Amino acid sequence: MAHVTHVAIIGGGPGGYEAALVARRSGADVTLIDRDGLGGSTVLTDCVPSKTLIATSDLLTEVGTSAELGVEIPSTPRADLASVNARVLRLAQAQSRDIEDRLRSAGVEIVKGTGRIDAPGTVVAATDEGERVVAADSILLATGAHPRVSPDAQPDGERILTWEQVYGLDEIPEHLIVVGSGVTGAEFASAYNGLGAQVTLVSSRDRVLPGEDPDAANLIENVFTRRGMTVMGNSRMASVNRDGERVVVTLTDGRTVEGSHCLLALGSIPNTADLGLDAVGVETDDGGFIAVDKVSRTSVPGIYAAGDCTGVLMLASVAAQQGRIAMAHLLGDAVNPLSRLKVSSNIFTSPEIATVGLSQRQIEERGLVVDATILPLASNPRAKMQGVHDGFVKLFARQGIGTLVGGVVVGPRASELIHPVSVAVSAQLTADHIAEAFTVYPSMSGSVAEAARRLHRLV
Repeated sequence: MAHVTHVAIIGGGPGGYEAALVARRSGADVTLIDRDGLGGSTVLTDCVPSKTLIATSDLLTEVGTSAELGVEIPSTPRADLASVNARVLRLAQAQSRDIEDRLRSAGVEIVKGTGRIDAPGTVVAATDEGERVVAADSILLATGAHPRVSPDAQPDGERILTWEQVYGLDEIPEHLIVVGSGVTGAEFASAYNGLGAQVTLVSSRDRVLPGEDPDAANLIENVFTRRGMTVMGNSRMASVNRDGERVVVTLTDGRTVEGSHCLLALGSIPNTADLGLDAVGVETDDGGFIAVDKVSRTSVPGIYAAGDCTGVLMLASVAAQQGRIAMAHLLGDAVNPLSRLKVSSNIFTSPEIATVGLSQRQIEERGLVVDATILPLASNPRAKMQGVHDGFVKLFARQGIGTLVGGVVVGPRASELIHPVSVAVSAQLTADHIAEAFTVYPSMSGSVAEAARRLHRLV
């Protein structure tokens, strides 16, 4: 490829803005075309808002266990959802402005509009002032995704909602029906349960979080039901209808569930329509996701893609890394191709579920011989002091050599505890390496080291 001096990026989410910063540091001129606001859905309608909401829910959940720690609270604390959501949106906008300031300070040209590829090396941006043609040596597509809805379950933004619309609520729903028990459904069900709403979780599968570690999923479902949530397994939605101030969810077996609100968590659709992909030959799969390799290349030379529009792993951290990798490859810098097995992820339920590396199912499918251990957090002294009863550390190590190939942490702030396991998996360290590293006593991280010690084998 000829020397690249100008990169055009469509989409200002993590994949787009991180790529822009890398490209500028490498000396390229960058034009970033953004439609919805810098930070994309991650910052404005998805990750940042939902985790801000969850922070309030987690605080209320912790307060609910205060009696065990000897603290008396005169009255039951409640969240003012209007104030919570105002804070959610305020923080999201502030984060978006911070990203815009970083990009402008780095010298990125920002064009507010909708971009499409007109020809290889040519992007057209539809703006309020008219069309703007951008000629570039290379193009990165980072257009994200949006919530999937059903013809039989149309959101109205008031009672039937997608996860992008919940921040308009001023009052905690009396009875929230969450349709979908994947990551998004489980997180919102957990959050609103913690905020004090009656919650019914409708799952088409036999358990919550069917794609996750079975021990973790079973623990979360047990916690949900213990905290008063109704979990309906093997229950597939047929339709959702509004009846005045109520909503009725009809299941395929004829049963109905009635509540005050319904949240649809049915998955995501990539924002790849009207991008001009067919005209230039960029390949997509049956779901419309852009096909990319491990360095973010599409099927067309000079066109890269990053983030949710690729469907690789729909995580903000993965989108950002795909964008960085794309620019490194494009501009001739050293490149480490994306490895899914090194990606750590977290589900922000209460308690959280963090994972990295190979899952138990993947290990079984590959026929790997491993040593495994699971250590309940209830045995951890810091957990006892803090009244933590639910959670565990689970590690997998290759038998004979002890290399850690995967791990699961379930517990409060598991997203923080997974890091040493992630480092070990990424660097191909052994369980003994983790076991021999000092941890603070008492600390939750001590359970990671103790689980690793239990994997030690005499030679």
